[in-house]
Amino acid sequence: MGEVEISPRAYVKMCLHAARYPHVAVNGVLLAQRRRPAAGQPECLYVTDCVPLFHSNLSLTVMLEVALNQVDIWSSESDLLLAGYYQANSGIDDKSPSTLAQKTAGRIAELCDEAVLIMLDNRKFTIHPQLPPITVLEQKDCQWVPKDKNLVMWTDWESSRHICKSLLEAKVYSQLVDFDSHLDDIRQDWTNQQLNTEIAQLVSVANGSA
Repeated sequence: MGEVEISPRAYVKMCLHAARYPHVAVNGVLLAQRRRPAAGQPECLYVTDCVPLFHSNLSLTVMLEVALNQVDIWSSESDLLLAGYYQANSGIDDKSPSTLAQKTAGRIAELCDEAVLIMLDNRKFTIHPQLPPITVLEQKDCQWVPKDKNLVMWTDWESSRHICKSLLEAKVYSQLVDFDSHLDDIRQDWTNQQLNTEIAQLVSVANGSA
């Protein structure tokens, strides 16, 4: 399996989703662009974004189908592909992928061979972690196993964690809209364009290009 690279936007939004609903499990899907590798280099799956899905009942099959179809259509129009699944469990010490997580990630892997499953580690999820509080898994022989850490890249980990810290302290997670909230009020934007813009501005500042 090739490399996977995680953008600040994808990481920050996963964390904000978990922070908004700290006492329940949350999940979502990952979106990616494929980067054409240089000659002799492995293919890299570039996870550019994520779409937060649910926080009230992760196992409602019908709603999951509706959400996945909507996200697939929208991402295709943006030249992105469904490239994985993420989940944060409700228990502080529970970082194991549930049957739902494995099944949903498996469905996505049928469409994208390099798809990954990301589990947030609640025990390590602090406001300013030294290391990414996530476990990236890949599918091998129909089983989800931890991916070689040498193949998990970060566009800019220092920027990602500083931006996440800033937004968590400002309680910006209250602005994040998941598909659950959209179903309650269809005026709410599950693509989170406003939040995406805010993160992009912070990335520009961090890179000195603002």
